[in-house]
Amino acid sequence: MIKIGIIMDPIASIKPYKDSSFAMLLAAQSRGWEVFYMEMNDLSMIDSTALGQMRPLQVSDQHQDWYSTGAPLTQALSELDIILMRKDPPFDMEYIYATYLLQFAHDAGTLVVNRPDSLRNANEKLSASWFRECTVPTLVSRRAEEYLDFLKQHHDLILKPLDGMGGASIFRVREGDPNTSVIIETLTDNGNRYAMAQRMIPEISAGDKRILLINGEPVPWALARIPAKGETRGNLAAGGRGEGVALTERDRWICQQVGPRCREMGLLFVGIDVIGDYLTEINVTSPTCIRELDQLYQLDIAGQLMDSLQDMLS
Repeated sequence: MIKIGIIMDPIASIKPYKDSSFAMLLAAQSRGWEVFYMEMNDLSMIDSTALGQMRPLQVSDQHQDWYSTGAPLTQALSELDIILMRKDPPFDMEYIYATYLLQFAHDAGTLVVNRPDSLRNANEKLSASWFRECTVPTLVSRRAEEYLDFLKQHHDLILKPLDGMGGASIFRVREGDPNTSVIIETLTDNGNRYAMAQRMIPEISAGDKRILLINGEPVPWALARIPAKGETRGNLAAGGRGEGVALTERDRWICQQVGPRCREMGLLFVGIDVIGDYLTEINVTSPTCIRELDQLYQLDIAGQLMDSLQDMLS
């Protein structure tokens, strides 16, 4: 029997009807796998053995009483066949330390999803720039004057931190905006922190498409997250609404560029963001939108993922 563990934020605080990690747990349980639950503070290491204080987990697809756990046991992470690393950002040093611990399990033969070294190497904002032909003009800097020059060149920008999620601290800045300097100062911590600027993509009005890739292959439908009135952020957490759309030819072409590199890096479950014709982010830590797409199109995306992982164990 396959033993699968998950590292996530507290399961008691999730919204099960929309949580992608929960969808994965349901899919694993439906296959008769043993499921174990961990949070970040359950990880440790003695000598060169990474350990987890893990609890057997049972889940139910309902809005109340959606989980129960058994008595905790501490064992080597390498005792598990699969570990899902699903801790939400921020991507801080504690997250990085956790990937170092998971690296020991990976090196001992456990399938860690996504692969620990690639979680460290594939920053969700920066990694889109690996595919220059897919992206809009982009600047990463600490220097205010570089942002001002970039704004003068492109007139309308989106500025964001490199470690956020859910649309937090994302600003639209247009040439002549009196708040420009303070936005740059805030995002860069007065020149002490890197941030990113991208040319504004007007097609955001039609939605920021979340496309899910399983082992480099796209699910054929995306969730277009359409901004609320007066907003430029489509993120559901920022008030956007989700609308299902079929992938366009351009979407599929972008997936053909991105998918092979994700597969090579062991990034087995990825959510790319596409606005108009352009790739804006490659989400590798805890991509979402499984449950929304499943409901719209009668899919079983988490089941597809579990089947793919099982094939890799064979």
